[in-house]
Amino acid sequence: MQLDSRVVALTSCAGYDSRELADCIDLVLSALGSLPNFYSCDVLLKPNLIAVRYGSLPCTEAAFIMSTARWFLDHGARVSVGDSPVFGTATTALRALGVAGKLTGMGVAIRDFSRVRKVTLPGGGKAGVAVAALDCDLLVNLPRVKAHGQTGVTLAVKNCFGCLAGLRKPWWHMVYGGRHGSFCGRLLQLLEVLPDSLTLADGIEAMHKTGPLHGESYPLKIVAGSANPVALDRALFEVLSLHPGQSPLMQECIQAGLEGSLLSDLIFPLTAPGPLQVTDFCVPEVLSPIRFDPFRFMRRLVRRVMRKNVQRH
Repeated sequence: MQLDSRVVALTSCAGYDSRELADCIDLVLSALGSLPNFYSCDVLLKPNLIAVRYGSLPCTEAAFIMSTARWFLDHGARVSVGDSPVFGTATTALRALGVAGKLTGMGVAIRDFSRVRKVTLPGGGKAGVAVAALDCDLLVNLPRVKAHGQTGVTLAVKNCFGCLAGLRKPWWHMVYGGRHGSFCGRLLQLLEVLPDSLTLADGIEAMHKTGPLHGESYPLKIVAGSANPVALDRALFEVLSLHPGQSPLMQECIQAGLEGSLLSDLIFPLTAPGPLQVTDFCVPEVLSPIRFDPFRFMRRLVRRVMRKNVQRH
């Protein structure tokens, strides 16, 4: 993944009207500079499809996914959409959002992240990453801007965590999320084994107060893009009037000296954060432990095994 870019494109976007949204996405992507030729490029869109059972707000907006897919199709790419939700699959989530049939009708494949490949992280250890995320030519990260009970906010970097398939995500929480754990550091290492990427953040209707599931709607009305998820997150921190100290993940980016983690280094070809800044976006004042309860993990494992057995019969 390209982590050396300092360019972040920010623009206001009033809503999910198809024409306005298409124009905003085109504006942001075009502002990022010399994009590759997408003709016959295998592009995987990675939205946040965490759990549709709690409504559409926890997920990347369906219209945002559709509009991004059309942009890349119009530029000659072969497009697929994939994720590993907490409940169900990408197919069931997109069906519940009402766009599975529309996407396949456009020629967009849906990847359920059922095939996994173990890769070695730069700091040692293995990670079970979805094959679809590893083998695409370009990973297009599509997070929704949300508050988060464990990391303060969940933006571009955190959305890459969804490239781990199935129960590997709660397993990382359980094993690496203790007080002295390495969860945030390992997540940054995961970025290094993923392919080149672009991030388009859905900040039109954000989630605040808490999250990633049960927060409240916030009309942020922006679209943000960058080739570097760290730079995009740092820019959004400024837009949201948040201090990096409010997020253990952003603190880890700064301590690791990652390019894009310092606001003063960023380049804004469209709008700077100042004119888009809000002061009433709320995040949890006290964060919950990143580590999952082992018994909660086991209950989730048993439920998943039982669902698979029911589906087989």
